[in-house]
Amino acid sequence: MLKKYIFLVLIFIIFSSAGLFAQGEDLTVKIAVVGPGTELYFWWGHIALVIEDSRTGLSRFYDYGLFSFDNENFFYNFAFGRLLYSCGVSHAEYNLLVYGNTNRHVVMYTLDLPPATRLKVLEFAEVNVLPENRDDFYHHFRDNCSTRIRDIIDYATDGQFMELYGNNISRFTLREQVRRHTWFSPAADWLLNFLMGQVIDTPITEWEDMFLPSEVGKNIEDFWYTDINGVNRKLVSSKETVLVSHDRPPVLDTPRKQWPIELLFSLVLSAIFGFFFYLQSKNIRAGKILAGISMSICGFVFGMAGLLLYFMNLFTNHDYTYQNINMIYCTPLLLAIVPLGIVYTVTKSSQKFVKYDFLIRFIWLLTVIGIFISMFIKLLPGFYQSNLVDQMLMLPLALTFTFQPVGLKNVVNKYFPRRSYGRK
Repeated sequence: MLKKYIFLVLIFIIFSSAGLFAQGEDLTVKIAVVGPGTELYFWWGHIALVIEDSRTGLSRFYDYGLFSFDNENFFYNFAFGRLLYSCGVSHAEYNLLVYGNTNRHVVMYTLDLPPATRLKVLEFAEVNVLPENRDDFYHHFRDNCSTRIRDIIDYATDGQFMELYGNNISRFTLREQVRRHTWFSPAADWLLNFLMGQVIDTPITEWEDMFLPSEVGKNIEDFWYTDINGVNRKLVSSKETVLVSHDRPPVLDTPRKQWPIELLFSLVLSAIFGFFFYLQSKNIRAGKILAGISMSICGFVFGMAGLLLYFMNLFTNHDYTYQNINMIYCTPLLLAIVPLGIVYTVTKSSQKFVKYDFLIRFIWLLTVIGIFISMFIKLLPGFYQSNLVDQMLMLPLALTFTFQPVGLKNVVNKYFPRRSYGRK
């Protein structure tokens, strides 16, 4: 069995790259739509072109989403939005074995194409995997594994695929499409949407929807076209579920409304932190320690998020993070609360305590003002970012840290002392 497999692989390597012996009548063209995986970069699924040759018995798996963590400067290039992806070809059986072992759902769509078109698709794919053609810069929405397969389908139907779906307005924006796949992980869902700007909140077409593999599968299933012989054909002749995943979070039909959940979570946290300040007001040492720690943790979390947001806006090629209103209120300045919160916790001098307390309040006050500004400017044309989730998470916390009553009396007494009058 092993010898037979090695022999097939050798035959595959020798002949597949040049497409030798292939004739259109011997070819079957399929689209493999793969469901979400465990790692974050697999949450949106995968897709590939599969071409079977009945004469040689080979089944080619053309994958337009290959990358390796071992590539030179991988993480540096990824951070700056200059990630190279590759197109490669391998044995379909091997890939299905991998997807089966990793609990991925796989559906195969067999395309009804004339023999000449099947051969044309094979030749096109073989040109793609040549060393001089196989690498390209990846873009999450405009150029990924799914958009490449979408474009091949359009190539096979002489532009009719784009002609139809390029004019149909999608029921979702790019942000809503993303959030259909991230709902089950609140932290990742919040961070990803916090980092993406209003450029992904504009209306899009169903053609642009097909940055998602599942959207390609949905759209090709009911697509009809006129082939090179003038015959009207249904593109998909058969659909087969090859592998079934188990116990994976489903992809939502529509994105759920997340901001009420974030608001409730923030209110609960604010109540807990408010209780810490209440204990502090009763001169309970633990209350002061917990209050200082809570402020430092929140300053660190939101400050790091703001630092990452500013970095992605100002220094990278991640254009979908541009024009982000969240920069108004979630800034790297929040990181200053980390050391201030620590000093707030340990200081015993009332004079120093008032100073540090005032600085912390001032930073959180800037955050509150920034949140309200980011809300009001959306009344103006040109500002339409869907960021209520981000605002509702931060606003109650920022209000709590700004206006918590502990220390306010000391601040008032220090900066606005009352005058005392003696009796005549």
